[in-house]
Amino acid sequence: MALIKFAGVEENVVTREEFPIEKAQDVLKNETVAVLGYGIQGPGQALNLQDNGINVIVGQRKNSKSWDKAVQDGFVPGETLFELEEAAQRGTILCYLLSDAAQIEFWPTLEKYLTPGKTLYFSHGFGITYNHQTNIIPSKEVDVVLVAPKGSGTSLRRLFVEGKGLNSSYAIHQDATGNAKDKVIALGIAVGSGYLFETNFKKEVYSDLVGERGSLMGAIQGLFAAQFEVLRAQGHSPSEAFNETVEELTQSLMPLVAENGMDWMYANCSTTAQRGALDWWKKFYDATKPVFEELYQSVKEGNESQKSISSNSKENYREGLNKELEELRNSELWQAGKVVRSLRPDRELEYEK
Repeated sequence: MALIKFAGVEENVVTREEFPIEKAQDVLKNETVAVLGYGIQGPGQALNLQDNGINVIVGQRKNSKSWDKAVQDGFVPGETLFELEEAAQRGTILCYLLSDAAQIEFWPTLEKYLTPGKTLYFSHGFGITYNHQTNIIPSKEVDVVLVAPKGSGTSLRRLFVEGKGLNSSYAIHQDATGNAKDKVIALGIAVGSGYLFETNFKKEVYSDLVGERGSLMGAIQGLFAAQFEVLRAQGHSPSEAFNETVEELTQSLMPLVAENGMDWMYANCSTTAQRGALDWWKKFYDATKPVFEELYQSVKEGNESQKSISSNSKENYREGLNKELEELRNSELWQAGKVVRSLRPDRELEYEK
């Protein structure tokens, strides 16, 4: 384990060089990893574990699209694919990857399969941190750990197939066996993490909920919509407004930021772009920081988690969600995006070869 220090803060990180997959395989050689849920994170984690030589089974409800997907991905009913309860009974490490709402619903059933010495694994700190709302309170006789990939299960799988990795955080909530640390790091490496950094359940879920509502999804959609609408109101075409708002950012600039940082991108753009960006970023900072402070407080006080639990438990939740998503999808912004994406060349031009 490496210790890095930045701005006076020491952080524990684990790399694949320090903890190679061979070591992870040895730690997990006598374990049966049951991936419960085959929705967002399940496929990527289960397939990566399997490809890394870990004994993995999948638990999923029959007669569902996720069950069918697991079969298509090569998991065999009765051998490596089971109903949720049977997988929970068979597994020694239970990866609880159902949605937050489904975790709450299934918890009374799962509890009886958490016999002493087993490991309960999460990829989100929601259920444990807000246990006063979820009632997810594991027995003290089991290890409770977390590996949270910093991206979607689709990205986790894609990067793994490309021989790369997606950074993940890890945490230990309970160490009943004395072996929780080796197990959680081994699991983090085996699911395809590029490197692991240490956190706790509370910090993971606070940062995650803020990020989803903020710069990762909520804030960026609000920013996109505001700039697009201003450009359209001033007579710019949908194509021009979308390209200047979304396409150039996602296809050109963000990959450069990912590779080299924002400071590098500033230093390598035109002087006109430099001047404008340097003049205006602090105005956006001043405008948005109070919103982020309000958001963090709402997460900390449990308001966001309660909203999620309450809305997801409604019988007509899916119907209402689909209406909201349809409104987003049918907006001029994302209709323009659909057209622009269809015009992207899917191969190099002849003269570029």
